[in-house]
Amino acid sequence: MTVDTSNMCSHLQRKLFEVDGVYHPLWVSMQDDAEVTAVVRSRQLHIYRNGKKVLVLAGKSAPKVIREDKLHDILH
Repeated sequence: MTVDTSNMCSHLQRKLFEVDGVYHPLWVSMQDDAEVTAVVRSRQLHIYRNGKKVLVLAGKSAPKVIREDKLHDILH
């Protein structure tokens, strides 16, 4: 999975892509899941499963859970 990071918040980039980042385990698991897609909107990462939004990650605020999904277990 590739994501255009040009509009992504720098805090979110560090949390997502650096090995010791809070969201890095989530990013790794998303790579192996064919049902999951992600897109950057308003500097946040919007994560979808089968076309339905499940999660929004922001750099400085808490993740916004839209729908229950197995990805949430990774964050806790």
